[in-house]
Amino acid sequence: MGCRFDITLVSKNKQEANNLIDEAIEEMRRIEYLLSEWKIDTPVSLVNKNAGLSPVKVPLELLQITNRALQFSKMTEGAFDITMAGLNHIWKYDGSMKKMPSKTELQVAIRYVGYKNICIEQDKRTIFLAQKGMRIGFGSIGKAYAADCAKELLVKKGVTAGIVNASGDMAIWGKQPDGTPWTVGIINPLNKEKLFAKFPVHNGAVVTSGTYEKYTVINGKKYSHIIDPRTGMPTAEIASVTVFAPTAELANGLSTSIVIMGIEVGLHFINQIRGVSCVIVDNNAKIFTSNNIKIDKI
Repeated sequence: MGCRFDITLVSKNKQEANNLIDEAIEEMRRIEYLLSEWKIDTPVSLVNKNAGLSPVKVPLELLQITNRALQFSKMTEGAFDITMAGLNHIWKYDGSMKKMPSKTELQVAIRYVGYKNICIEQDKRTIFLAQKGMRIGFGSIGKAYAADCAKELLVKKGVTAGIVNASGDMAIWGKQPDGTPWTVGIINPLNKEKLFAKFPVHNGAVVTSGTYEKYTVINGKKYSHIIDPRTGMPTAEIASVTVFAPTAELANGLSTSIVIMGIEVGLHFINQIRGVSCVIVDNNAKIFTSNNIKIDKI
């Protein structure tokens, strides 16, 4: 999935824990194949290959996660959109990008972005992208979903406590061996060696979406990897968003959306959702929180 996964388990038997970790890794590999847009024979690749041509019958699990992605899109009025994959060729973050895309390039690329052009027939279990050239990708919620699935497998296997960390998308359950809750820290995006605060997490998920780690520099200015699907341009107001939610998939979908929505709209949005809270850090390292969370700075 192009990211690092770390698995922490609480167990009395090291070998048993290692065996369970291996099973969790296999589960995440299964999800990788299900959702990858880069491997040529995956269900998502077949959907993209047949864009504008014909519907593709897909596994029920892919249909379900696509439905949830569309719900995110509707909830956020388009701030979240899995058809953003159609902009992958415009913005590059491997150091090769030296100039801004032209207005014409953006206008052409943005024509292939739009969640409303994803057509699903639930009974036939098919996905159809209405425009040729469209693509869907699960780079945002895919790794979070994999973390959720690995956690679910481990819980079913009897693991009482642990963390599955998919590069910052964390699914957490149980307590540490000494009985204390797991704690997560929020990094100061202007100084990654320091933390703003620590929070205890009992059961649930924590996800941070940030613009400070992955970016491209053009003419001395940083452009983040989080792009507004409505404009095709990277976001600029927010440095990081940390969301606490029941599942990593939900937390990831919300955190990515808030970065695009902006501080005021994002906080109002989160305040309407029961069981979810967030901490936002702007590009001046100023902290904003939703109504249902208290922050004690370190």
